[in-house]
Amino acid sequence: MAGGGLVQLLTTFGSREDALRVAREAVEARVAACVQVVGPVTSLYRWEGRLEEAEEFLCLLKAPAEGLDRLVAFVRALHPYNTPELTAVASAFVEERYLAWARSETLSPPSPGPA
Repeated sequence: MAGGGLVQLLTTFGSREDALRVAREAVEARVAACVQVVGPVTSLYRWEGRLEEAEEFLCLLKAPAEGLDRLVAFVRALHPYNTPELTAVASAFVEERYLAWARSETLSPPSPGPA
């Protein structure tokens, strides 16, 4: 993987609206090249000593590995949970054209729009 490859940051939200808002803002801010919102999914977890079951929406935020710190800070600042899941998974393989596109959408300054 040249230049560190691609990472997917996984996180969940309690509502589709929150998931879409953060996804949209991450792409607009150029910290994620693409975000997939999946769900609802059912999450089971222990919280404050109790077993919890919740409907959540899973976000897969994709960015070049060298942009991970920026992406994590961005999502953490917008996330409504006090203790959000922020888990990064490195891709073992990324097609070269997709990786080039992801880099161009996140690591380059935005091109000026029409005047």
